[in-house]
Amino acid sequence: MLTIPNSKRSLLAAALATLFGALVAEGRADEVADFYKGRTVTVVVGHETGTGFDLYSRLLARHLGRHIPGNPNIVVQNMVGASGLVAANWLSNIAPRDGTVLMTFVHTAAFEPLYGNAAAKFDPAKLTWIGNMDEGIGTCGVSRASGVSSVDDLRKRETIFGGTGATGPLGKYALAVRNLLGAKIKLVSGYAGSASVKLAINRGEVHGICGLSLSSVNSQWRDEVDSGSFRVILQLSGKAHPTLPGVPHVDDYAKTNEEQQLFGLIFGVQALGRFYVSPPAMPAARMQALRSAFMATAADPEFLADAGKMQIDIVPASGTEVEAFIARVAASSPAVVERARRAIRND
Repeated sequence: MLTIPNSKRSLLAAALATLFGALVAEGRADEVADFYKGRTVTVVVGHETGTGFDLYSRLLARHLGRHIPGNPNIVVQNMVGASGLVAANWLSNIAPRDGTVLMTFVHTAAFEPLYGNAAAKFDPAKLTWIGNMDEGIGTCGVSRASGVSSVDDLRKRETIFGGTGATGPLGKYALAVRNLLGAKIKLVSGYAGSASVKLAINRGEVHGICGLSLSSVNSQWRDEVDSGSFRVILQLSGKAHPTLPGVPHVDDYAKTNEEQQLFGLIFGVQALGRFYVSPPAMPAARMQALRSAFMATAADPEFLADAGKMQIDIVPASGTEVEAFIARVAASSPAVVERARRAIRND
């Protein structure tokens, strides 16, 4: 009878476990590839065409497929309504949960359940967070025709700002700047998105916008910035950006620790500038495949060269990091949430 020493038994067991794990992983990879081969993955944009969400998604769609096992086709569809809330509700309650849908919508919609919005029929903690393509730097800007060149001017001169629906960041941030900083902002809501507000500014219907990402300023609004017909006067999220010297940050106006928490809850969440998310309860192997494909795409030289041509920023974060960010925000104290709720009301 052959006797194997204990040390060799341990080594043999470890080797067999490693081999078994590798075979299981390979089997799962083959299963994922078999599923996606010949299929179509849809990237749903919860906003109108021509917005930053739309442009980022069409960029992603051109490159993501080659990083997903099985190399599925990628298409983009737009689903407009309630500043992303229609799309978020569809994702959570109707969309197929098989790994064939990714979605992006504005970050404010993701936190509507936190504010007690009964129209938000989803739990952000149960959604499948795939990743974030850009750490959003939020801004407020005004047209030359406004006669405003600084936040101090905005505190003295009534200025008309354009916004979307009640759950949209353009309106919420304009109201928060008005209610927390004393700006004399008159909000006109009902625009479909930032692209529509841009047209309204160029026509002279409104003279300002809040919640516009710096990446959009540097791409879609570049002509207006270069001509001097539009200028950024306030930074809303992230750290003070080096390309905006002399432009104050909203955090500069926070006077207490509670105000710092309040500003972080209202403005800081714009760090989730271009997140992508899938429905709840997806198969774990496909979730991991999409998360890995997303990060691989974000590091792909062809993708980055394409983004460079479009003059849009890529500062990626993983699905795990986004999930943790959502959990931190959800843990905000009821008192801070209530103050935030009051700050974004249009009373």
